[in-house]
Amino acid sequence: MTFDPAPRQSVSDHVFGRLRDAVVRGRYAPGDALPSERDLAGTFAVNRHAVREALRRLQQLGLVKVSQGGATRVLDWRSNAGLDLALSAGTDVLPVATLGRDVMEMRACIGADAARLCAVRATADGREAIERAAGDYAAAAPDLAAMAEADLAFWRRIVEASGNIAYLLAFNSLTGGELAVGGMPADERTHELLDVAAHRTLSRLIAAGDAAGAERAARALLANPAPVTETDEIGSR
Repeated sequence: MTFDPAPRQSVSDHVFGRLRDAVVRGRYAPGDALPSERDLAGTFAVNRHAVREALRRLQQLGLVKVSQGGATRVLDWRSNAGLDLALSAGTDVLPVATLGRDVMEMRACIGADAARLCAVRATADGREAIERAAGDYAAAAPDLAAMAEADLAFWRRIVEASGNIAYLLAFNSLTGGELAVGGMPADERTHELLDVAAHRTLSRLIAAGDAAGAERAARALLANPAPVTETDEIGSR
């Protein structure tokens, strides 16, 4: 296997990206040994420090196991890697046709359960912050870009007030790159962002301490069905 020489800028990033792509695309099978640092440095036309840094990052992603004085072995990314791999590789590299759908399902699950926990655990300050965020979101209409930013702030307040640090870290990951919207078609994403009534309903259910209602409202909003009205949702409690 051959690799093209690295560009002069960000040589470690170049080596890391090429090796990451080779592993996740199956050019190296689990258990295979990568070429030695010396061979990789020669192939990429970089120094061994750049190669060593790239291998360190691959190990952090769960793609390889680096052994001091021994071969660097490829790991099965499906068994060892975390969400950081999807955020690093993106939909154009990771060989998973359903990645966009899968991220959206994860997003809906985290959002719904965070809303449920929020209704139970949120402090008075947390509930007020969510109410203000819902108002800021509504005030941003109909500017879609402004609504998208306000929507992100709204959900951040909910996840923060849920008291679940793992959800907060996952939220940070999901909103930190191209996978933030999981490849959702633009028209469907627009529908979700413009559903002001559903956002207000969710805020009021959390304020009322209705955990089951908040969970239903959040899942409905993130699953992107037909719009939910405040009367319908509150009346079902």
